[in-house]
Amino acid sequence: SKAEMGHTCRGTINLATANITVEDSCNFIISNGGAQTYHLKASSEVERQRWVTALELAKAKAVKMLEESDDSGDESVSQTDKTELQNTLRILSSKVEDLSTCNDLIAKHGTALQRSLSELEALRLPPDSTDKIKQVNERATLFRITSNAMINVSLHPEDSTVGFHSFTSVLSTVSPQACRDFMLLAQTHGKKWQKSLQQERDQRIRLEETLEQLAKQHNHLERAFRGATVLPAGTAGTGGSGKDLCCPAKGDLSDEDDDNNEFFDAPEIFPMPDVMGHKRTGSNISGTSSDISLDEQYKHQVEDTKKEKRTRIPYKPNYSLNLWSIMKNCIGKELSKIPMPVNFNEPLSMLQRLTEDLEYHELLDRAARCESSLEQLCYVAAFTVSSYSTTVFRTSKPFNPLLGETFELDRLEENGYRSLCEQVSHHPPAAAHHADSKNGWTLRQEIKITSKFRGKYLSIMPLGTIHCVFHSSGHHYTWKKVTTTVHNIIVGKLWIDQSGEIEIVNHKTGDKCILKFVPYSYFSRDVARKVTGEVMDPSGKVHFLLLGTWDEKMDCYRVQLGTGDNGAEARPRAHEAEDSRVLLWKRNPLPKYAENMYYFSELALTLNAPENGTAPTDSRWRPDQRLMENGRWDEANAEKQRLEEKQRLSRKRREAEAARATEDGKAGLSGGDVPLGVLPQSLTPLCPPGTPCDPYKPLWFERKKDPVTQELAHVYKGGYWESKEKQDWSLCPDIF
Repeated sequence: SKAEMGHTCRGTINLATANITVEDSCNFIISNGGAQTYHLKASSEVERQRWVTALELAKAKAVKMLEESDDSGDESVSQTDKTELQNTLRILSSKVEDLSTCNDLIAKHGTALQRSLSELEALRLPPDSTDKIKQVNERATLFRITSNAMINVSLHPEDSTVGFHSFTSVLSTVSPQACRDFMLLAQTHGKKWQKSLQQERDQRIRLEETLEQLAKQHNHLERAFRGATVLPAGTAGTGGSGKDLCCPAKGDLSDEDDDNNEFFDAPEIFPMPDVMGHKRTGSNISGTSSDISLDEQYKHQVEDTKKEKRTRIPYKPNYSLNLWSIMKNCIGKELSKIPMPVNFNEPLSMLQRLTEDLEYHELLDRAARCESSLEQLCYVAAFTVSSYSTTVFRTSKPFNPLLGETFELDRLEENGYRSLCEQVSHHPPAAAHHADSKNGWTLRQEIKITSKFRGKYLSIMPLGTIHCVFHSSGHHYTWKKVTTTVHNIIVGKLWIDQSGEIEIVNHKTGDKCILKFVPYSYFSRDVARKVTGEVMDPSGKVHFLLLGTWDEKMDCYRVQLGTGDNGAEARPRAHEAEDSRVLLWKRNPLPKYAENMYYFSELALTLNAPENGTAPTDSRWRPDQRLMENGRWDEANAEKQRLEEKQRLSRKRREAEAARATEDGKAGLSGGDVPLGVLPQSLTPLCPPGTPCDPYKPLWFERKKDPVTQELAHVYKGGYWESKEKQDWSLCPDIF
């Protein structure tokens, strides 16, 4: 393609530097000096000569193009641009010549004027005339001094107050040689800059065309594959699943018919479970009746959620999506600030995804029972890795929570813990999480999600520290999350990778664990998604080695310390005996038909189930998320826009009220009742000057400095579970 003209592609020979030699009557050789050689054979001597002649002509043309590109005086701009540039330079040259002429004239006339005044002064004239001549001479001298002074400042014609002649005297000092030098530089370098700019524009256009072409090719291959693998009509019902025959028919459309090709999900449609009681109806149903039916169909689940958890959700519908038309304008932007349709989402919020970290809470239960701090650290490390196991197939993004949105998970009776999350900031998006267990541990974290779309991949960087405290021993562990990367955003099948290092520190004992998430490499022989770790004491001595994958399991090996010949400790020897291996964690299998339910785990399937008694700000009551879960994506998109607009209006109202309060406070302090420099805390500015300030404060969390990490973080201040017991939600804002 044209995009390959600007660089060397592997397997190609640049004709401008190629050697073309004839071997015999039918064979000839093309080489570039050793790195690449082609041995070509023609069907006859005549055919060989035609090829050699054509290649020689092409080589001459390539050499000429190379010389033209190296010549700084030539360039590939259009003839119109050349003419315009030459006209401009011609005008500048004529203006410089005019200035040079004015310079000579003013110098000549100024000298003559000075000479005439001196001659008049030498004549014997009446006293009155002599005084007049001296006065004129002084004014001429003053005029010259003033002109010289004006030369040293940047005087503009519109600012001049001394008339046209004064301005002419300023212009007369312009050096014609300097102007000619400038004109010469403009002619020499202007073309280079314009050529570079044009090349950048062409390269960008070629890149867009190449990406679009790749997307078309991928779509065409995907349709061809589906058309070849569709089962006959008679076998569609076998195996408990059916094939949707509508998608292949739609895929027969030619790629050339429309530039904005559509992308389709897998056409396999499994029957929706009857227990959900939900069936897609026509789109002409009113919003009111839809909401009523939405509540009714889950009423039987809300009655007794503690005893029986749901195991199915409505299957993901097969909606088409114009992926490229949305993503091509998002390169390099922060993902949280891009308005995305629910087609990219899964029917869970970020708060619920954060709660999924507790899926393997039993690891912390076992860690709480450990007497050895090093063994306890092994289980904490396994718990850290386990939080990524649900992401291996989860390529959809969760809903961005609204400001003030909450999510609770009360599993105190079944599993011994309960959890609360709250969205404490919108820009940047930040969520605070607190979980308590009666089995002897507390987990808390505040996570800010930053993400960048880079064209081929999406990087998600969680910022914030996770704290785990064990009650009986007082051991306090902290760690941070690694970077998540979503690959093949435009072309190919989406896949997720985790990469980076995690340092888990026991702040009481000084023990430390270093976990390394090895990034996937096509050329590596290592196991995919590999994780390695070392558990060491404060002196740096390794006691346990961890090995596994973040999507399957983690094993622990006790390090056997040997002794060297000189009595010093030798390097740790691990894997010496299989009996030293301990299985710390293994991933739970996914539910049946998980591929049609967004690859949700058993815990994830229960998180959005309606539950009585939760706060009105709970994610379970979010209408756009509920509509999407039920397959009504068009209505969900409309509802999502309504909620986001409502959130924007609420923020503007808070900012306006804060601005008024600040002005009133300044007016009240102007009387001098308060000492200078002392402001009440309510009037202390929280935002930089000149920027709108959102005075929002979370309801269940408060911002404090952590005594261990010295970081400012939102910590649970209490009151939620008491309010739930009283069913007093009067403090909750109306966000839905």
